[in-house]
Amino acid sequence: MVEDAPNFALADAEELVDWIERVAEVHEHRIVQLTYIFCSDEYLHRMNVEYLGHDTLTDVITFDNADDSDILEGDIFISTERVADNANDLGISFRDELHRVMIHGVLHLLGYHDKDLLSQTAMRAKEDHCLSLRTF
Repeated sequence: MVEDAPNFALADAEELVDWIERVAEVHEHRIVQLTYIFCSDEYLHRMNVEYLGHDTLTDVITFDNADDSDILEGDIFISTERVADNANDLGISFRDELHRVMIHGVLHLLGYHDKDLLSQTAMRAKEDHCLSLRTF
């Protein structure tokens, strides 16, 4: 879904679905429903304040809707503006940064966290591993 991000279009949608399903399988989970909502900084900032009490910009917010620990069901909101800025700052393509942020949300649903330096380092390693599973 696209919300308040009029210039955004998702490329490689079928390949992305296959890839994310492979990541879930590797982690012994199955996807029941996974919704990505691509939005603006302003939209995601409002959500960050309203639902999480954080008055900061962010690139991704994940809401876990699963009742069982072996399924993935949730909503992943992604600011395409943040992704573009981060990609520019990192000197990488928008596509690669978008995929990293998309899988970052999935990793949160799988139980990975990034609240401190150690968990951030582990999360980055998991992201890199998941990105290496892409075949497109």
